[in-house]
Amino acid sequence: MSDASTPEERLAALDLAVPEVATPVASYVPAVRSGDHVFTSGQLPMRYGELLLTGKVGAQVGLEEAQRCAQQCALNAIAAVRSVIGDLTRVRRVVKVVVFVASTPDFTGQPQVANGASELFGQAFGDAGVHARSAVGVPVLPLDAPVEVELVVEVD
Repeated sequence: MSDASTPEERLAALDLAVPEVATPVASYVPAVRSGDHVFTSGQLPMRYGELLLTGKVGAQVGLEEAQRCAQQCALNAIAAVRSVIGDLTRVRRVVKVVVFVASTPDFTGQPQVANGASELFGQAFGDAGVHARSAVGVPVLPLDAPVEVELVVEVD
């Protein structure tokens, strides 16, 4: 990975693009800057205003589908960060990622689902994309989404 390439260029090399920031589904903003950090709201796997999938991981949604959902959530989180700072080259470090997985009680692969987001942050930001993370199983998420991702980044 070239040091001169931008996060957007790195994603484009993977046939991915940072979308427009997702419209909030309730009373909140997609991201807030506080000092040198940007905190995103939880991002759902929305593309073009629609959820990629609905349902529980381990029942209606398989592991690979959930990983793709986590990747879309990560792209949406990157979009939320960009909406606050304008230029993604200003991201110094992805600090913390929290991935919520709506899953059946017997599903224990939340870390593997979360890898869909974590790997994307590494691909987009290189060494600065290495982060702390929590992967949490929950009974239900907004709109019956299978995955939700929130992000904290340090910026210039």
